[in-house]
Amino acid sequence: MRDAGETALVVEFGARVDPDLNARVLALDAALAEAAVPGLRETVPTYRSLMIHYDPLVLDRADLCRFVEAGVAGARPRAGGGRRWTLPCCYDPDLAEDIGTVADWAGLSPAGIADLHAQAEYRVYMYGFAPGFAYLGGLPDALAIGRRASPRPPHPANAILIGGGLAAVATVPMPTGWYVVGRTPERLFAPARTETFLIEPGDVLRFAAIDAATFAELDARAARGDIVARRED
Repeated sequence: MRDAGETALVVEFGARVDPDLNARVLALDAALAEAAVPGLRETVPTYRSLMIHYDPLVLDRADLCRFVEAGVAGARPRAGGGRRWTLPCCYDPDLAEDIGTVADWAGLSPAGIADLHAQAEYRVYMYGFAPGFAYLGGLPDALAIGRRASPRPPHPANAILIGGGLAAVATVPMPTGWYVVGRTPERLFAPARTETFLIEPGDVLRFAAIDAATFAELDARAARGDIVARRED
């Protein structure tokens, strides 16, 4: 455990991106939520650590450490991950602006890149720096292209990204050092929806390839508030 200023504590479980470490992070997060610790303000899970924000006027650091130790000892990571989802994804070059660049790098065709990406199973490790921005592990080694030397112009919302050996589902337009290899019509972040964030850390994702016409149809439905992803469990 490490202090992060006077009002936060970081519990580290390791130093790598690993599903077992992440499962332990999420198990502690769930244990603390269930304990409803007075003075605990917020928890922020990452790949391999949990940041705990607390009110030191209500919750003493030593007491918090005891809650953490009890949570670590009693937490039971979920076997096999959380909920399982299939997200529709269009790999048409008009919606996957960088798929040709990735194909040239990998020595494959754009269709080969799409096939590899859609065949994999991805773990949602954590939310990133934008609402609902999901960082994913499980990218095939053949797609482990490094990140750009400088950011590309803003991508559209709901872009499917790869870079640095990881994958991501972006939720809002922004410049990025990652590569856009597809787009989903699903809104993982929808402020007007009851489930503002559709998926959560620990969930498992797969992508189902769709053509541009199907994307347009599903995109219109998602814009009306429909959930077009399929939950498998």
